[in-house]
Amino acid sequence: MLATPLKAIAPKLPTGILYGGDYNPEQWPEAIWMEDVRLMREAGVNFVSLAIFSWAKLEPRPGEFDFGWLDRVIDLLWKNGVSINLATATASPPAWLSRTNPESLPVDENGTRLSIGSRQHYCPNSRAYRAGSARLCKKLGGRYAHHPAVALWHLNNEIGCHSHTCYCETCASEFRVWLKNKYNTLETLNESWGTSFWSQAYGEWEEVQPPRKMMTFRNPGQVLDYTRFMNDSLRGILVGEIEALREVAPDAKVTTNGLGFWRKTNYFSWYKHVDIAAWDSYPDPANGPGDVRTAAFGHDLFRSLRSGQPFILMEQVTSQVNWRSVNTLKAPGQMRALSYQAMARGSDGIMFFQWRASEAGAEKFHGAMVPHYGPTGRIFREVCELGGELKKLACVSGSRIPARIAFVVSWENCWAIEIESKPTQFDYAAIVADFYNPLWELNIAVDVVGPDAALDDYVIVIAPALYQISQEQSGRLKQFVEKGGALIMSYFSGVSDERDHVGLGGYPATLKDVFGLVVEEWQPLRPNETNSLEVHGCSKQVSCTKFCELLELRGARALATYTQSFFAGRPAITTNQYGRGEALYIATQPSPELLRKLYSDLFAQRNLHAPACADIGVELMVRQGETEEFLFVVNHNSSKSKIDYANWKGVDILNGQPISGTESLAGFAVRIVQRSLESVG
Repeated sequence: MLATPLKAIAPKLPTGILYGGDYNPEQWPEAIWMEDVRLMREAGVNFVSLAIFSWAKLEPRPGEFDFGWLDRVIDLLWKNGVSINLATATASPPAWLSRTNPESLPVDENGTRLSIGSRQHYCPNSRAYRAGSARLCKKLGGRYAHHPAVALWHLNNEIGCHSHTCYCETCASEFRVWLKNKYNTLETLNESWGTSFWSQAYGEWEEVQPPRKMMTFRNPGQVLDYTRFMNDSLRGILVGEIEALREVAPDAKVTTNGLGFWRKTNYFSWYKHVDIAAWDSYPDPANGPGDVRTAAFGHDLFRSLRSGQPFILMEQVTSQVNWRSVNTLKAPGQMRALSYQAMARGSDGIMFFQWRASEAGAEKFHGAMVPHYGPTGRIFREVCELGGELKKLACVSGSRIPARIAFVVSWENCWAIEIESKPTQFDYAAIVADFYNPLWELNIAVDVVGPDAALDDYVIVIAPALYQISQEQSGRLKQFVEKGGALIMSYFSGVSDERDHVGLGGYPATLKDVFGLVVEEWQPLRPNETNSLEVHGCSKQVSCTKFCELLELRGARALATYTQSFFAGRPAITTNQYGRGEALYIATQPSPELLRKLYSDLFAQRNLHAPACADIGVELMVRQGETEEFLFVVNHNSSKSKIDYANWKGVDILNGQPISGTESLAGFAVRIVQRSLESVG
């Protein structure tokens, strides 16, 4: 596993860890710029994202460009040791584009065309928006590609955050083109969508429409394909900007910032187009460990999108956001802990939105590196302290995380399972969290992969609620188990194919032989309803929630059975030997404690262990370089927590102290323990 510093990917990037944030100088008089660069030097900033929302200033009127101010800012930053992630500035179209091309504004499912005055007010398939974006990308690329400060290009911003659907006539027309390319004939489309139900068959392509507001349930195949089409449309914005930029700057290195496991955008199909992955993480401090685990999952996902390559945490907040109903403040030290959490899971860039808190606009109460009261209080002091520490961590950059467990998620599955008319209203992201969170608590490294990923490097695969699965995907999982791997799947898995057609003969249709069972029936549980489980070999009963399936065993062995209602005595958790491997099926949502025990037992059998021992709430993760490795210890608890370093012995590179044995680590405290790989033996 070779180390890959970001500088090896984009040579003009600074050496070591990137540190900075979104810089929006267009919001301020030029007199403020000099203070900005002075404070950036004080804070240790070496990298900023620039011009993200500046289209209206760069092109104040159609075809009339003003780059003078941007020239001055770029030169000023470079003279003060700050490199630039230069945005294509396409995230928010100027008012003149909406005035001259009103059809570029998006239309909602009710047929209402939305207005300007916010951001991302564009139809993803608008020809005017696409043409204007391409023109601006070429202008910027031609002017700045060779400037020594411009190390990376920031494509658009949070694509699909607000603009993930449109139902205008342009989209309807493009949808029909997309369908023709996919199905070739209406007969094939009708068969795929199951239009014989409810007399929905189409005889002409012009009859096919987007799934706008309807009388009742919409056709599932139509909804699924429209979601796929919209994902492709949004990805087309990304690809279009890359093509336009590289037409004038062939060597440009590019990134774009994603939104975690964002339901509408399939990042497995997106991030193969960029050079460096990046994402924006905003855990809610009010939710405690819950959102800390969500952030960890996002870091694992974005690290995995580029096969373990280091990523950039492009946005987080120093203090508090402005867009929740209640915007909770991060406690002293919590910003630092969450920053190191990102680095522990593969980030080589720690960035914020934004550098200086805005004086006006919709995000003026969003936290910043320099808050409204200026650089004299706690926030800027913590910013400077973190910047000073990151200068010591160049040795970490490029190191990677060795993971032997693949955690399977699927956007296609998410789109299908959350379509209306299912046995219950599924929240796929919540199910994913239910099965990921015990992994976080056990401090076991995982890669987050798609259902089409190669599995040869893993010994365990966990695939919760994989409702939709193709023949190829199920064949890959079968082969994994046959060769000796361990597969864990949960309730409501293997139910449909990629068309959302149910597999007949019992579920999981294509994997019945792997799991040695058939699902006969299921019972969704109400929010406050539970059943309970008797775990074999344990006298204590534990609860289960959300969903209960009735299983018929065909070779599998029960590990736990239900105890209540007519489910009593029926198997709920099973194991089955298949080939040289093992397949575990979890037919309900067990308690977190039971799921953690199931994982622990399986990991011990496969010789997978946490790098050290710690209280729950303390995150442990190892990054490996060519000759050394680094144990990150991040205490997310506000109180002291116990750490037992077990076989780890090294030096905390943050303060130079030798580390071994046990200690009580202060709330929100961090250790990065370095040791040579030779010492491990």
